[in-house]
Amino acid sequence: MFLKRLRELREDKDLKQTNIANILKMKQQQYARYESGQRDIPLDCLIKLADFYNTSTDYILERTNRKEFIKEK
Repeated sequence: MFLKRLRELREDKDLKQTNIANILKMKQQQYARYESGQRDIPLDCLIKLADFYNTSTDYILERTNRKEFIKEK
């Protein structure tokens, strides 16, 4: 699965893969494999990224086009 939205979200914040890899506590090469679809992204990383970008995992996975995430109370 190619997660092009991961790259779009990262680039919208003018961040490098290295920046995101540091947040996830991994090497840049490992993160690059997630972004390119060479490796499946683990659920815990997907959740951390959704929280970081203030969006939903469904948006990252292209299950919705709604970028904003509204937390239920």
